[in-house]
This record gives sequence, structure tokens and C-alpha cells, in this order.
Amino acid sequence: MQRLRLRLQRIHKLLGGRYWYPHVPLAVGLILAGYWVLCASFGANWVRYVEGLAQGQYHFRLRLLPNLLIGGGMVTMGFGLLWRSRVAWLMALLLATAATLNTLLGRQNQEFLVVYFLIILIALLLAWRHFDRSSVAASTLFALTSVAMLLMYATFGAFYLGSEFKPPIHGLITALYYAMVTMSTVGYGDITPQTGEAKLFTVSIIVLGVAVFATSLTAVIGPLVSQSLGRIVNRKGTHMKRENHFVVIGNTPLALNTWRELSKRGLAVTRILREAPGPGEHADTDTIVGDPSMTDILREAGADKANAVLAMLADDSENAFVVLAVKELASSVRTVAAVNDARHLSRVKLVQPDVVIAPQVLGGELTAMLLAGEQVTPDFVMQRVFQNVGTQATEKA
Repeated sequence: MQRLRLRLQRIHKLLGGRYWYPHVPLAVGLILAGYWVLCASFGANWVRYVEGLAQGQYHFRLRLLPNLLIGGGMVTMGFGLLWRSRVAWLMALLLATAATLNTLLGRQNQEFLVVYFLIILIALLLAWRHFDRSSVAASTLFALTSVAMLLMYATFGAFYLGSEFKPPIHGLITALYYAMVTMSTVGYGDITPQTGEAKLFTVSIIVLGVAVFATSLTAVIGPLVSQSLGRIVNRKGTHMKRENHFVVIGNTPLALNTWRELSKRGLAVTRILREAPGPGEHADTDTIVGDPSMTDILREAGADKANAVLAMLADDSENAFVVLAVKELASSVRTVAAVNDARHLSRVKLVQPDVVIAPQVLGGELTAMLLAGEQVTPDFVMQRVFQNVGTQATEKA
């Protein structure tokens, strides 16, 4: 399985997969799913059907409203997936689940759509690590989609219940006007609900309108605020251009000593820690707090522009995952992986870091050699400390 994984990684690299996989196939699949939902509900000429509704040629059936919202939302969120947005991924997950349940509970026999929606759902769950961005553009798309879906719900609902208002609502233009006035909580009072069903519908528009507008505003402003706060908290008062520097990951003794020695030599170093350091601890250090295996954290630390990224965590498997994440982000950046357990040495080498540092492995071997009276040469020590992958890695080290 490990060899197969390495072969797939090589193919992924040769095809330039980090630029288009898996977000582009998932986006296309979600857009097709939304298109099929609209076609299954309104027919192949669903655009003409919507135009006919606007012109008063057809009578709207309320049971088609969920399909309209789900299908339209899938098409819109498909474009959001192209940005690798976490918000778009979450909305796509909810819409795929809703589409599956809606199709299963429907009266029509559409096993193909159910299977297709389940495949999209599973693919989204498996690819969750790739959707880690929080951009203003994707959040704005989410906000516009939420408002548009609420507007469709309010407009078509008012149009369907038109006879239960005073004066009655007979056209989509009037229904749209009533939806906008109610959603914005302006309430001119020129159109009023008369029956219990219409009153409950109006209450739902008001509650959903307040919730959607508040959520949309938070989604747009949130990334701006979090980015600003992240820069303040993570930089610890320093301002360093993260380019041609070294990224040291971990808080182990090896990571601390490596950071100190690099700093003594006047080299720029950025540290990535899972937990924020205590007050006053390393206050003058350029530090990023987060999961080092996430590409957004590595990108924030400038790993794609670094001279080398040194994975020196206490867990060997985490060091291997960090190397894979760095290679996915920027394959040309040198990677150094620390190995704490001799049993994991061969497995860490499978991810092909440029240099494998194994000081823990060396200790036992040196002790045995000294006690046995064997000669210890500098070349032997360098080979054992730095388990280089090829001569090129030796020159880089």
C-alpha cells in the first residue's frame, strides 16, 4: 500500500495535481448534480419553465421549491469549491446530503441520482483536507447564495399562497416585492397575510431573513478579522519577510536547538507550533500557531518560499505528513524530517524527504561502537545523523 501511495503521489506530481485536484473534479461533479436536480424537477427546459412562471403562464407547485433551492445552491457552491473554500465545502456537504434525502423521500424512481449524490458526498468527505481556505471571495459567494435561496423561498412561497393575502398576490413581481419588504423587516403594510398559514409563512421569512443576513455578514467580515488577528497573534510583534528563510516545526529539544543555532548565525527562522507559547516566551520569534500538516498554515509560514522546512515533531508519523504537505504545496522546497524511533526510519524515508535526521538512532550505535573499541570517524557520524536520500541531498545538507 505504501508503494502504491508513492506511485500515486508521483503521478499526481507529474500531472500537476496540486493545481486542479481534487477541487476541480468535485466542482464539476457538484455543478452537474445541481443541473440534474433542476432537470429532474422542472424538465430539460427548466429555464423556460421559470420564465413561464414569471410571465404567469404556469402555476407554481410548492413541492418543487426544495429542488429549486437545492439545485440552484449546488450549481453556485460548485464555483465556490474552485477556490478550495471551507465554507463552500461545508455548504456542498449539506446540499449533497439534502439532495440524497430529498430524492430518497420523493415519489419518483431515481436510483441513479441517489447513487451519484452519495458518491459526491463520500468524495467531499474524503477530500476535506484540501478545502482549507477562508477567502473573502468565497465567503461573499456564500452570502449571496444564502440571500438568493431565501429570496427564492420567500418569493415562490408568497406566490403559491397568493390568495391568502390581502390584496391577493397574482404575479411573481408582486411576490418578489412582498418578499423583499418582509425580509428586510420594513413592513409597509400594503400587503398583509389573512390566514394562519400565510401568517406562519411570513413569520418564517422574518426569522430566516434576520438569521441569513447576520450569518452572511459574519461570513464576509470573519475572514478579514481572523486574518488581522492571526497576523497580530502569530507574529508576536515581529515583522519578517517570509522568503528565503527556514521553517522549523515543533517544540522538541531538537527543534529548539536547531532554531537557536540558525538564529545565532543570523538566518531568518519561522517556527510553527501546535500551541501558543506562554507570555514572554520567545516573544521576539516569528511564530505561527496551528496544525503544521495543513497547507494554509504552511502557506502562512511561507513554506512555499522557504530555503528548507524542518519537521521536528515528537511524532514520526506527523513529520512524514508534514513532508507530504510541503511537497504538495511546493515540491521544489527542501524538506528535513526528524526520526525519533529507529523502527520508523524506513517508513519516513518512503515520503522521500531531502534529509532524514536521526540523532536518537545514532546514540545506541555510537555507544555500542565505543564499548566495542571500534573506530568512530566523522564520515560515519554524518552518515548516521543525516540519513541522506542520494548525493544531492548530501550536498544540500
